[in-house]
Amino acid sequence: MPAAVTVCPHPLDTRTPRVPENLAYSLTLPAALASPAVARSAARTILEAHALYDVTAAAIQVIGELAACACLFTPSDSVYLSLRYRDDALRISVYDGHPRHTHRRLAAACDGRRRSLLLLLACVMEACDGKWGLGSSQEPGDGTRTWAVLPREGARAYGRAT
Repeated sequence: MPAAVTVCPHPLDTRTPRVPENLAYSLTLPAALASPAVARSAARTILEAHALYDVTAAAIQVIGELAACACLFTPSDSVYLSLRYRDDALRISVYDGHPRHTHRRLAAACDGRRRSLLLLLACVMEACDGKWGLGSSQEPGDGTRTWAVLPREGARAYGRAT
């Protein structure tokens, strides 16, 4: 009897290799006390799956700080985390439902409060020669986007120093 023939490829034959350049993940997390820990754990798994062991220490610190701040500020029941790897840097964005204030003084006070909560993030980003910031977000809903760009070389140096 001849072997069975199928036109469907085997799933292992069609998988894209997990290299840094195709790292693109998004997670929706509840706005809860446990979510920063969940975000750190998921990020560790994702980074290791893409062989980014050298950025893990800095990245999970950054992700935990951004997620904690977003959970504190959001009036909604969830926050959104996005991880991308482009141009030899990990790009992290966290979106929360807290709308940007239209009044200049309120916006400045709110941004100041966020920045004071993110002092550790600022120190990690400085040590890694990275950039971070915050601003309005239209996606995945109106609110605030807080982001960080973590260069691989700076994160590697940070990991060796810790």
